[in-house]
Amino acid sequence: MKIVNPATEDVLADVELADAAEVDRAVERARKAYPAWRDVAPGDRARLLRRFADLVDEHGEELAGLELANAGHPIGSARWEAGAVRDVLHFYAAAPERNHGKQIPVPGGVDITFQEPLGVVGVIVPWNFPMLIMSWGVAPALAAGNTVIVKPAEWTPLTALRLAELALAAGLPEGVLQVLPGAGEVAGARLVEHPDVAKIVFTGSTEVGKEIAAKAAAHVKRITLELGGKSANIVFADADLEKAAKAAPYAVFDNAGQDCCARSRLLVQADVYDDFMALLAPAVQAVKVGDPLDESTEMGPLISAEHLERVRGFVRDPYLQGSCPQGKGYWFPATVLTPDVTDPAFTEEIFGPVVSVASFKDEADAVRVANDTPYGLSGSIWTRDVGRALRVVRAVESGALSVNSNSSVRYWTPFGGFKQSGLGRELGPDALAAFTETKNVFISWE
Repeated sequence: MKIVNPATEDVLADVELADAAEVDRAVERARKAYPAWRDVAPGDRARLLRRFADLVDEHGEELAGLELANAGHPIGSARWEAGAVRDVLHFYAAAPERNHGKQIPVPGGVDITFQEPLGVVGVIVPWNFPMLIMSWGVAPALAAGNTVIVKPAEWTPLTALRLAELALAAGLPEGVLQVLPGAGEVAGARLVEHPDVAKIVFTGSTEVGKEIAAKAAAHVKRITLELGGKSANIVFADADLEKAAKAAPYAVFDNAGQDCCARSRLLVQADVYDDFMALLAPAVQAVKVGDPLDESTEMGPLISAEHLERVRGFVRDPYLQGSCPQGKGYWFPATVLTPDVTDPAFTEEIFGPVVSVASFKDEADAVRVANDTPYGLSGSIWTRDVGRALRVVRAVESGALSVNSNSSVRYWTPFGGFKQSGLGRELGPDALAAFTETKNVFISWE
């Protein structure tokens, strides 16, 4: 398959896609490597992960360049992502020596628990943040003692392939971490259906997530799903309007809106709607869209011509649009819509640089509109009233909320969705629980 730079449409590489037979061979390699990797002493496994992280750091500029060329990310974003991969690996390098069980008081003896690895784990990675999201599944899975097969998205395999090489160079044994480029309906489907794959971690669309859940059920296969989103950014009248308006574009236009956490529904209290929109317009127009190699670029292209056409299909009568390059590349401008709350642009995940703005009357109305979606991944609340902030974050049905901020993901904290935005949690101190089974052992003293 030809891998294309979305900013220039130049061909970067020609990557062979794995078929089902190659998936079977990779699973067999992972299965054979598993017992020895499981038995590596925790301190030694930690040292290998730290060495892996150090090599990622040493090759950070190279990885950033690959992500820029393959996914269209601006150089500043790509550098941050390479650093975040390093940090995630370092964070979970501490986990093997802290994978504690419990001693539970019981009559007649001693009861203890062990956290046992699952076996072979399949990590199916999306194209929007290829190397970063790969690390979210790989790092804790390896730390827990599992072997891992990564199936990157067809369009963006280059950083995954390079990370696999760095893992080998760091000393991870053959078969412990493999990267297998392939089509989702072929390689991804075979990973999900293979009886020797104990768990699937999938990030992608809700539609595909449902298919994976149904197929995994045949083997009672463990799954973690991080799926779609249509998150709300709620601005109350008492908020710092200038700060909220200045931040709002970056809550949805980061990575050209190709982000499940994008706050693509902007809800503004009616009392300040006109004032807020006046502040929002210059903030949107100030977003610099252009060459990802330019240090000042804030937003790059969409991933493909196919996706560009899909995003265009949602936009009718824009309230405001910024500028973007013309000519080659899959460019689309930062766009503000003011549709009815029943319009597809307001209700469906566009996955592009498009934000829909609506007004609300009061706190109850804001919560009602925010929750009127099958999704529940992220969101923001802007207010100076601490009591209101606490009431609203408890009422909004979403897994990762922030107050007076638009952040969603920190590797120190759990991340995942409510409703059709997914199952399970990634990241944070408890991620190992998603890659282990609890074994309970009773020892009689009588």
